[in-house]
Amino acid sequence: MGRYFGTDGFRGEANATLTADHAYKVGRFLGWYYGELKRRHGDNSSPRIVIGKDTRRSSYMFEYTLIAGLTASGADAYMLHVSTTPSVAYIARVDEFDCGIMISASHNPYYDNGIKLLNSHGEKMGEDVISLIEDFLDGKLEVFGRKWDGLTYATRENIGKTVDYASGRNRYIGYLISLGMYSFRGMKVGIDCANGCAWNIAKSVFEALGATTYVINAQPDGLNINEKAGSTHIEGLQKLVKEKKLDVGFAYDGDADRCLCVDENGNVVTGDHILYIYGLYMKERGKLVSNTVVATVMSNFGLFKALDAAGIKYVKTAVGDKYVYEYMSAHGNRLGGEQSGHIIFSKYATTGDGILTSLKVMEVIMAKKLTLSKLAEPVKFYPQELVNVRVVDKEKAQNDKDVLAAVKKVEKKLKDSGRILVRPSGTEPLVRVMVEAENKEKCTAYAEEVVSVLRAKGYCAD
Repeated sequence: MGRYFGTDGFRGEANATLTADHAYKVGRFLGWYYGELKRRHGDNSSPRIVIGKDTRRSSYMFEYTLIAGLTASGADAYMLHVSTTPSVAYIARVDEFDCGIMISASHNPYYDNGIKLLNSHGEKMGEDVISLIEDFLDGKLEVFGRKWDGLTYATRENIGKTVDYASGRNRYIGYLISLGMYSFRGMKVGIDCANGCAWNIAKSVFEALGATTYVINAQPDGLNINEKAGSTHIEGLQKLVKEKKLDVGFAYDGDADRCLCVDENGNVVTGDHILYIYGLYMKERGKLVSNTVVATVMSNFGLFKALDAAGIKYVKTAVGDKYVYEYMSAHGNRLGGEQSGHIIFSKYATTGDGILTSLKVMEVIMAKKLTLSKLAEPVKFYPQELVNVRVVDKEKAQNDKDVLAAVKKVEKKLKDSGRILVRPSGTEPLVRVMVEAENKEKCTAYAEEVVSVLRAKGYCAD
């Protein structure tokens, strides 16, 4: 974990922990760094950097300050305007940009924002470049064999320009439509856009493929992104599906890189269900490379039981789609993701893509002529208890010998009928204690066994 950047970018409350000055400096560094790389390879052309943003009010401020920094350093900034994170990744890759920037805090409330960085392949930016940005923010940059007290400004004809690149977003929409394997004619589909990036994309894609759409939360005003909407507040979509008797519903988050589903009965279908549904579909067609699905340690025990029954192998990575993709890329896997709905189809995308995920779920429904509830039926979710314990020092708390002994004790009780996971939060001073077992009572009791030790040892902050 970096000093400013976490697993999903530099995120915080706008103009509190993440300021316009931060954005300007990030732009300054990226414009200068990629220009310097080019010059050192004998290329004097301007760096090309593509930028997208979500619908938060502060996204415009960060867009303008990032662009000011980029152009001041001699880079050309190509603006997708309001678009999704996966669209930035796609365009960065296919149009050979030096890097991509997405301004979004994903599923967070409107007053937060973030800067997500993508490399020229549309993948999360490497830690080596992130570390250099953080060094620059801290005033101690050392790169290319020397220390830099300040960065040079571009002058005259070398000052960068801005380019309206809405055409890039439109080509991304065309790409999604091209992936539709079946006509959706006759299907009634609910879509919850979370008042975020998907508001001007998802409906167009589904209707181009023939679906009848029922769209909610597609009126962004800068302050209502994710507000009682989208994948983190799926109740509205459940209500819509049941009231309108729809065939299926899809809910995205603010930057549309995740997707959760609602089946025809109004039940939530999570990312774990999607991994099983599409993993089995791939296996049946001989498309599941190495017969392996990549999940995370937070995936439900029921997913692993269902994959075992289907004869599908699985790998568990650390939490974060970044780590899922890194493993998939290193081992050539085609399918991976998180329970939260970040699903990566590596043949088609380098990041989680909510709209792509919904298209792939639709593909299975149409191909197998089964309802979503029937497709998800084999995954029997185990009850779960997740306790977030605010602590003074999360590393010491997690590694305390008495805490570890308590965890071992619970593991012995659970055997193969559940599991316990204790891990530090990546973004907050929390230790997360998660237990899955055959019933809720056991989950609660076993979680309390560990939490009580944390409390007794004086680690709790409140």
